[in-house]
Amino acid sequence: MSLGIRSGSYGSLEKQLQQSNVVSPIQTTRKPSKMLKEKERSLNWVFKFAGRKKVGMLFLSLISAFVFVWVLYVGKGEDSQGGNNVRNISVNESMSLSSSPSMITMANIMGFQTSLVLPPPPPGYFMGYTLPPGHPCNSFTLPPPPADKKRTGPRPCPVCYLPVEEAIALMPKFPSPSPVLKNLTFVYEENLSRDGEFGGSDFGGYPTLKQRNDSFDIQESMSVHCGFVRGAKPGRNTGFDLDEDDLVAMEQCRGIVVASAIFGNFDEINEPSNISEYSRKTVCFLMFVDEITEEYLRSSGKMGINKKVGLWRVIVAHNIPYTDARRTGKIPKLLLHRMAPNARYSIWLDGKLELVVDPYQILERFLWRKNATFAISKHYKRFDVFTEAEANKVAGKYDNASIDFQIDFYKNEGLTPYTEAKLPLISDVPEGCVIVREHIPISNLFTCLWHNEVDRFTSRDQISFAVVRDKLMSRVDFHITMFLDCERRNFVVQKYHRDLLLKLAAPVSVALSPPPPPSSPPPPLPVLETLPEKSVISSIWRGSGRHRRPGSGGHRKVVVGNRDIEPN
Repeated sequence: MSLGIRSGSYGSLEKQLQQSNVVSPIQTTRKPSKMLKEKERSLNWVFKFAGRKKVGMLFLSLISAFVFVWVLYVGKGEDSQGGNNVRNISVNESMSLSSSPSMITMANIMGFQTSLVLPPPPPGYFMGYTLPPGHPCNSFTLPPPPADKKRTGPRPCPVCYLPVEEAIALMPKFPSPSPVLKNLTFVYEENLSRDGEFGGSDFGGYPTLKQRNDSFDIQESMSVHCGFVRGAKPGRNTGFDLDEDDLVAMEQCRGIVVASAIFGNFDEINEPSNISEYSRKTVCFLMFVDEITEEYLRSSGKMGINKKVGLWRVIVAHNIPYTDARRTGKIPKLLLHRMAPNARYSIWLDGKLELVVDPYQILERFLWRKNATFAISKHYKRFDVFTEAEANKVAGKYDNASIDFQIDFYKNEGLTPYTEAKLPLISDVPEGCVIVREHIPISNLFTCLWHNEVDRFTSRDQISFAVVRDKLMSRVDFHITMFLDCERRNFVVQKYHRDLLLKLAAPVSVALSPPPPPSSPPPPLPVLETLPEKSVISSIWRGSGRHRRPGSGGHRKVVVGNRDIEPN
């Protein structure tokens, strides 16, 4: 019986036999052995009494049973051996499993294919960890604040960080699970639609109220407005346009990103301190600026042609979509995942803050150890949205009519003042100047929807934070960790805005008045038996304002960098 070569899933029979160092029977001139003749007679006898179709079904059943047993019991051992036994394993959407050369030979003879399709393995997720028993951080508690009547404002408090090396070793290898939402895409509108317009902008689009409500209905796959609506790629003709080399550099950020921004030359760039060598090599430090700030950095000699100021890579944004610098700052603050699409984690700092703790230690303490995906500090004083809105009006942070309109809109949607009924939520008002988060679909959706509220209403993101958070939490198991403001002040130092620093650094010019003319000599004293000069001179000393003791009525000095004073 001659055996022809039939192509199978994994190559021809001839190639299989050559790889096994066996000479193909097609190439040899040696006569068949006696044993082979006996096998041919037995096969002919089976075909004579059973029929070819039944024999084929029998062989198919045997092969299927063998492959099934091989997958259950033998596959793992052969897979660990590597080598030639398993030649092709592909994972992702399906897994195809090769058989041994002998099985391929038999199957190819019968004309069958030995490709077994298995369901993909479940993806790996980070599910948190616990520190070992007896670890000092397990029993760490905050000490009572120092009783210093001179310092009544907010201040930092101790935080139990792990050493940098341990924090680096605990960085998760897999992402955290994203509840319900698995695939998030973003709206792209070449021609903006303004039908049913209710706030919005050319940068963020003009989503209708129905689209806004639908964006809170969490599905497995979603497409939402998330800024940059006029371009297929963020930073390219979308408003907030970025240089091509900066876009390429941000795409290469695949781990941790520390980001900040300065617009309108409003702040000085603060160089991070206490940063490990490993972080200097692996963390992307991105500082977003506008053209006005770029001009100042170049003219002052602080930035050279390499676009670096210390650890910061300066990224210049062109074609700024807003006139309000505070609203522009919300773009890198809330939409960082769109400009650094491959980053896994990010730490956002307002431009007035200086980072003084290593990024790995911050992420370990506030995300990984807590098994959290989004962390933000609560406001040090206010915890109610209505109180926050009134404070913004008093401080002139935004025009009162716009704040009132936003609050009334939220009240009609069901927003109520914060009470203990909201526990375990400890506050409705974040501090907002620091955000620590993981870039997974659900947290990216949260910041997209938060930015949409900033784009639609006022730029005061503390007012809209709780509304977006509560809407998402009512539909999906998504939690936001709010840590203490004193803990935030442990890893960032708050500085003054640049205009105030210039005022404090300017020399104080004091107008000196000419000395007064000498007074006429006093009349001669009467000659008495006692000498009253001492008492008279004492009365003159007490009555003269020019003889006041030095330091008895001066002003207190203002020290730059005092962390108790809250700059605007």
